Amino acid sequence: MTGHHDVHSDLHSEHGAHAGEHPGRASDPVIKVLDLAWLEFEKPDLDRAETFAHAFGFATAARTADELQLRGTDPGSPCVLVRRGARSRFVGPAFRAVDSADLLRLAAATGARAVPLPESLGGLTVDLVDPSRLRVRVVAETHELEALPTQRPHTFNFGHEVARVNAPQRPLRAPARVRRLGHVVIQSTKYRETLDWYLRNLGLIVSDFLYYPGQRQRGPVMSFIRCDQGSVPADHHTLALTLGPSNRYVHSAYQVADLDALAAGGEYLREQGYHRSWGIGRHIQGSQIFDYWRDPDGFMVEHFSDGDMFDSTLEPGWAPMTASGLAQWGPPITKDFLGIKPGAESLRELRSIVEALREDNEFDLRRLRGLLKVANS
Repeated sequence: MTGHHDVHSDLHSEHGAHAGEHPGRASDPVIKVLDLAWLEFEKPDLDRAETFAHAFGFATAARTADELQLRGTDPGSPCVLVRRGARSRFVGPAFRAVDSADLLRLAAATGARAVPLPESLGGLTVDLVDPSRLRVRVVAETHELEALPTQRPHTFNFGHEVARVNAPQRPLRAPARVRRLGHVVIQSTKYRETLDWYLRNLGLIVSDFLYYPGQRQRGPVMSFIRCDQGSVPADHHTLALTLGPSNRYVHSAYQVADLDALAAGGEYLREQGYHRSWGIGRHIQGSQIFDYWRDPDGFMVEHFSDGDMFDSTLEPGWAPMTASGLAQWGPPITKDFLGIKPGAESLRELRSIVEALREDNEFDLRRLRGLLKVANS
C-alpha cells in the first residue's frame, strides 16, 4: 500500500472492488430475509438485566420467572429475549423471512426443519448453525406487538431555516426510548466462510468491506452487510462480521429518535452508574451517530440515530481498517471498545489468540499482525 489514505474522506467508500475481489453478494441465494427479528441471550439475573434494560430505553413486553422479552416502541417482535441461564452468553440472532414458504425453501436447502416457536412468540422457525458455530434462527409469521408511544424527534433551526419559534428546546434527562433493533456485530475465526454462508442462505448483501492495511490482496477482514429489499432502502448494515481470534458477540445496536435523545439518555445512564464504552460520535461506514455502553453482564450495546439507508443497487465500498477510521468525529476510540482494556475480556481474547494460532482457521500470524496494527493506529 502506497501513499496516505484519508480515512475521513468519505462515508461510503468511493473505492470499489478490484478485479477478482469478493462481489459482496450471492448470485442465487436460497431466500432473502427482511430484517433482524430479535437477539437471544442467557443471563443468570433477570432482575438486574431488566433494570438496565429500562435505563437503556427498552420496555418489557413479557416477563416470567425464566424469560424476559424486551421491546422498542415500533410494532413487531420483541428486540431481545433473555432467558435465565447459569452464565451470561449470547445464544444467537433471529432473522425474519418473508413468509412460511421461504422458511420451507430454506429448510429443504439446508436439511433443517421448520418447527413452531413458543406460543409467546408464535409462528415458525428454522434453526441453523453458521460456520462459526453460532445458532441462527430464521422466523416467520410471529405475533405482532402493537406500537407504543414513541419519543418524538426535536424540531431544529438550521442556519436561516427557522422551524421553531417561541419554543425553547429542553430535552429531558431520561432513558432514550429504543425504537427498534438495528444490527448485531459478530466476530469469527472463519470470517470468509461465515460471510459466504449468510450471503448464500439468507440473501444478505455487503455494503462495505474493510481490509487490514497492506493486506488487501489477502481479502477483507470485516463486512457491513444489509438486507436486500430491492428498491426499498435498508439499513447500511443489519449484520456486521469481523475476523478475530474467537467466535463471539461484539455488540448490538438499537435506534433512538435523535442526537438529543441519545445524549440525554446517556447522561441518565451515567447517573445510574452504568459504564460508557465509547461515544458520542459519528461513524464512517454507516454514518450513524453512536454511543456505546456496557450492561451489567459485560455485553456491549449501542444507541444510534441517523444511519445510512441503501437500496440494492449500491455496490460494496472498500477501505483499510484503522482504529481512527471508525469515526468521523468523537472522542478517541477506547481500549474498552477495542477489547484491549486490562481485565477479564482482554485476558479471554489473549487466550483465544494463542488457541487460534494453533488451529486451522483464517486467523493466522499475519492476520494477528494486521489486527495489532489496527489496534495501535
